[in-house]
Amino acid sequence: MSASRKLFQAAARSLLSASQRSSPAALLAAEGRTAALATLTNLGRKTLPTAYAYHKQGSHHASSGWGAFAAAVPAAVYMLQDQEAHAAEVNAAELERTFIAIKPDGVQRGLISEIVSRFERKGYKLVAIKLIVPSKEFAQKHYHDLKDRPFFNGLCDFLSSGPVLAMVWEGEGVIKYGRKLIGATDPQKSEPGTIRGDLAIVVVRNIIHGSDGPETAKDEIALWFEPKELVSYTSNAEKWIYGVN
Repeated sequence: MSASRKLFQAAARSLLSASQRSSPAALLAAEGRTAALATLTNLGRKTLPTAYAYHKQGSHHASSGWGAFAAAVPAAVYMLQDQEAHAAEVNAAELERTFIAIKPDGVQRGLISEIVSRFERKGYKLVAIKLIVPSKEFAQKHYHDLKDRPFFNGLCDFLSSGPVLAMVWEGEGVIKYGRKLIGATDPQKSEPGTIRGDLAIVVVRNIIHGSDGPETAKDEIALWFEPKELVSYTSNAEKWIYGVN
């Protein structure tokens, strides 16, 4: 934490405490100037307005100018405190990552942009993407948890039959809600508005795959991507999505 921010926080606490026991005049004269200075420092200013300098020297001509400035300080302090508290809550929430793959049928039908746009419009952030044709052996690794099911072999044949768009998406609650965006495994049981509900008809061609839990997401991301292929960055849209200003 920067020195200026520490100064601001200390002044804010002092101001809030003083507001409970002091008269308005004392508040402006004592804590108001400190909070104003801290606020300006936090915003990159190194000096107070001229009105403050005159006031400090005992001039009564600038008192109204200083009073107008100082009167705005408590509101600014409260606002910035609220923003910092909310930002801390958002930063404390873990931004999950999930693995999403558009299967060969989705790629061949030209649905890439449609599917990607649904995750983007929701507010999730794309941190990895590549188009590959997986081998049969690779498909078997991906579906290893289904190896005892009678449809396992056909599932692996299909996944390795053409290009797959592999992606990693990041966001708060992206694993659980990503599954909601995708819809039920059987498109005919998927709600309208979901990807499968709108764009697929039968279960053997349900166009998309999404991790079903945190451990699965971790394993699938590690299988499909090397660590260097994952990009960490701050999106310009995040402050509008999560409310961090």
